[in-house]
Amino acid sequence: MTELVVRRLLVDLDQPVGRHWNGGDAFRTAFFDALSFSFPGGEQFFIDAVKRGVLQLGPEQRPRFEAEVRAFVGQEATHRRIHQRFNALREGQGLVNHWAGWIERRRRKLEALGADARAWVGATAATEHLTAILADYLFAHPQALAGAEARLVDLWLWHASEESEHRGTAFDLYLALGGSERWRRRLFFVVSFHFGVDLMRQTLANLWRDGSWWRASTWLGALRLLFGRAGLVPALAKPWWRYTAAGFHPSQADGAPAQRWLAEHAALAPPVVATPR
Repeated sequence: MTELVVRRLLVDLDQPVGRHWNGGDAFRTAFFDALSFSFPGGEQFFIDAVKRGVLQLGPEQRPRFEAEVRAFVGQEATHRRIHQRFNALREGQGLVNHWAGWIERRRRKLEALGADARAWVGATAATEHLTAILADYLFAHPQALAGAEARLVDLWLWHASEESEHRGTAFDLYLALGGSERWRRRLFFVVSFHFGVDLMRQTLANLWRDGSWWRASTWLGALRLLFGRAGLVPALAKPWWRYTAAGFHPSQADGAPAQRWLAEHAALAPPVVATPR
């Protein structure tokens, strides 16, 4: 039995960060800033989704999930708060968070449609797979954060570790709610499309505001990060596709690097609450 742990991250986010904080690379910086801009709204969506899901469970199933969902909510609420602080630093330097509005519009649409809790939880499970394989990528390819300030590397690897740790929570809840394999895959493709498009739109908007749009070095950095020998696209293609396989479960991935990082940085991210899974 493993534990899902709520932690406090002891990282200083009162001090400003550099314009190109990710190793001086404009594209890498804009890309990670874009991801961070998605987190407050995205994490709130995940929190609301799993809460809806638990309420839809029968009395015989609910005790199995209640404690884990509370811990999941605690982790996601902490991620939301930390990234709000980081985002405020970047917005203070002239960037504009468009992604938050895109998430809110889709959220309102689901509300207006009266979407079943399974749709909310299924979309969350799909997004959690994307964030989990991105987390795996960061541990396998440290060059993605090479040259970044140590406190910011800690922020990203802490978040990545917890995404790996709770990668199965929404997935298991979706199955317990009776979600079908057909809709699991369908939601995954829809979520993947919007996530990819929004990530690129926000990254490009960041580069425009930053003034790095016209520099050749910016696009060389993009090629390295996205399509290089260890680029995101080739590295994540197979892990992305695995979600569509019959019998897939998030626990099939190797969570050891994340657990190792958390164990080695226990003083940096001490536990607040631990609940058995």
